[in-house]
Amino acid sequence: MDFVYETVHFKGSEHLEQFTRKKMNSVFRKTADILRAEVTLSEGASGNPENQFCEIKLDVPGENIFVKKNAATYEQAIRTAVAAVQKIMRRRKV
Repeated sequence: MDFVYETVHFKGSEHLEQFTRKKMNSVFRKTADILRAEVTLSEGASGNPENQFCEIKLDVPGENIFVKKNAATYEQAIRTAVAAVQKIMRRRKV
């Protein structure tokens, strides 16, 4: 299983990467079917107070799961995106 972590338009900290890996591990423990996971953190428009975005793309045999969430902080965006991925996986019984 591949795990790709990237940040767009800013330099991510080691703490943020470790936080992302920790949250994604909860997804990986639920199923072994995930072939590749891509997590992208980016900033939106500066006028929006909730402009921190987290995109998660999972490659699973037979389908792809994509979630994009935004929040005031990257940690909140990661938490909500991971929760959304887990909900989709439960619904699809992946």
